[in-house]
Parts: sequence; C-alpha cells; structure tokens
Amino acid sequence: MPDYDDLAARIRALTHGETDEVALMATLACEIHHSDERFDWTGFYRVTAPEMLKIGPYQGGHGCLVIPFSRGVCGAAARTRQTQLVPDVDAFPGHIACASSTRSELVIPVIGRDERLIGVLDIDSDRPEAFTPEDAGRLQEILDATFGRD
Repeated sequence: MPDYDDLAARIRALTHGETDEVALMATLACEIHHSDERFDWTGFYRVTAPEMLKIGPYQGGHGCLVIPFSRGVCGAAARTRQTQLVPDVDAFPGHIACASSTRSELVIPVIGRDERLIGVLDIDSDRPEAFTPEDAGRLQEILDATFGRD
C-alpha cells in the first residue's frame, strides 16, 4: 500500500498553483501509478459530452477511448457519482474489458468546484481483490484537494 501521506504531499508540491485540469490529471496519473505495484493501469476518463467519458491522461497500456455513462465500471461511477470498488471485474455486470488481464478495479468520480463532474479516476489491477476501502478513501481525499472540492 502506498504511503498516502507522502503521496498527497508530493502531489500538492507538484501541482501547487496549477489550474489546468489535464495537467493535473497527467501529474496525478503518473504519481499514483508509480506509487504502488498493484496499479497496472492508472488514468482518467474526462466528461467531454453529456453522458460520455473520453480517455484522458494515463499510465499503462492502452485504454478504451470512449465510455458512455451507461456502460462499465467507469460509466457506473460517473452516472452515480459514487466510488466503484470492484474486487472481481468478471462479476460486474457490463464490465468493459479494455485489457483482458484486469482482475479488479477502483473507479472514483472526480468532482470539482460547484459539484461539477470532471471525470473519473480509473485504477486497474491484474490481481483480484487488489483494492481496499482505505485506498478509495485516501485517493478521494487527494482528488478533492487537487480539483478544488475540499
């Protein structure tokens, strides 16, 4: 498990004063991805049209380019604005297999000022049951601080 206090401090230092959402996403994707060996794919899907997510900055192999809110784990997180902690992606109805090696997934909505849905942070692991509620909570804190929700 990452040292979330250190990760949060590093991200704060790297992003201090930055307001461009894509620049923030790129920095977070890199820092989060390299903070834990469980994280095989780490990236953002951005809201680019009504009910539509499009790939944003990421680390790892290729991702799906477009995901409607009506499909998959990312779509569920965007649609409900609730974190999706999925221990077994094969058991998730409508899971989109962007990578056949993915076994578990954590998707957290990214909500900015004025409660605007910016997108979702998607983390995939080739390990089953790779993520914990602590991972979800600590990463949510980092997202909220970075994108101005706190």
